[in-house]
Amino acid sequence: MKTFEFWYDFGSTATYLAWTQLAALEAATGAKAVWKPMLLGAVFQAAGNQSPANIPAKGKYIFADFARFAKRYGVTLNRNPYFPINTLLLMRIAIVLQTKGDPRFSEYCKAVFNAIWVESLNMNDAVIAAQVIHRAGFDAQALIALASEQSTKDALKAATQAAVDRGIFGAPTFFVGEQMFWGQDRMDFVKEALQ
Repeated sequence: MKTFEFWYDFGSTATYLAWTQLAALEAATGAKAVWKPMLLGAVFQAAGNQSPANIPAKGKYIFADFARFAKRYGVTLNRNPYFPINTLLLMRIAIVLQTKGDPRFSEYCKAVFNAIWVESLNMNDAVIAAQVIHRAGFDAQALIALASEQSTKDALKAATQAAVDRGIFGAPTFFVGEQMFWGQDRMDFVKEALQ
C-alpha cells in the first residue's frame, strides 16, 4: 500500500485543518498517512523559524486565511484564547499511543484537535487536558504517567530531531517519498504526487 508521511503537532492551526482533510486525501489516493509526531516549538527553534502568530500583521492575516479554509472545508475552527498551546504532554501521550499501536490513537487525536480548535479549551492546563482524555474513553492518569517516563521523553526528542534532520521547519509537513510539502494548503500537491 502507498503511504505518505504526516508530520504533526496538535498546537498548529494548519495541522488541525489538514487533519480534517486527511481521510478524503487517503480515499482519493488509496494511500495511508503515516503519522509522525514532533514538537513544533523545538522545530521552530532549530530551524530559526517562528509561529506566524508572533508577527502581528501576519498573525492577524493568517487566522483570517485559516477561517477561509475552514469555510471551504466545511469544518469548525474557533480561535483559542489560550493559544499558543504547550503541547508537550499531548504530544508525549501521542507517542505513547503510537508506540503501543493503540487502535484508538485516531480517537485520541480527534479529542485533542477538537478540544483545542473547536471547543477552545485551555489544554495548557493539565487538569483540563486530563478531563478531555478521560472523556475520550482513555485512562488519563495512566497515560500521563507513561508520558512522564524518560523513554517517552526521549522518543519525542528523537522524533523531533528526525523532523529537523529531514529539513522540516513548520507544521503540517508531508512527505511523499523524498518530496516535501509544507502546509495544509499544499495538500493538492501531495495528492498529485501520490497519484
